[in-house]
Amino acid sequence: MHTLTARIYHDHSHTAPFAQITLDYDTRFLRRKMLETDDGQPILIDLPQTTSLDHGGVLVMADGREVLVQAAAQDLLEIRADDLTRIAWHIGNRHTPCQIEDRRLLIQPDHVIRDMLAKIGATVREVNEPFIPEGGAYGHGRTHSHAH
Repeated sequence: MHTLTARIYHDHSHTAPFAQITLDYDTRFLRRKMLETDDGQPILIDLPQTTSLDHGGVLVMADGREVLVQAAAQDLLEIRADDLTRIAWHIGNRHTPCQIEDRRLLIQPDHVIRDMLAKIGATVREVNEPFIPEGGAYGHGRTHSHAH
């Protein structure tokens, strides 16, 4: 089977994608990597710089065809609270990627943050869902921890 090569990424499709690739949040941050589409086609991703691939974005093959990027289900923590805005502030203060919804927040598992959230009144439970966190405020797709 011929290996496809993607050297361009767009945040939205321009044509009907011919294939799909489903990746978790960490795997969607890459520059060069060999992966497979959901139907098993090998694909070399060779981007000019490290890029955050968003759910719904596309990788453009050398021949112009597009592969749709989808967020894979993964283990997450679902957070609910009466004062969700306050809880979101505490999560943001720790530079933790967070999916923000009207009635809940989703973050990657972290026992230290889980304990902190429980102490300040949040209800936390484990879920397995696609993770599509907010991007950075300055047009960057990723936030970063203090460990950078």
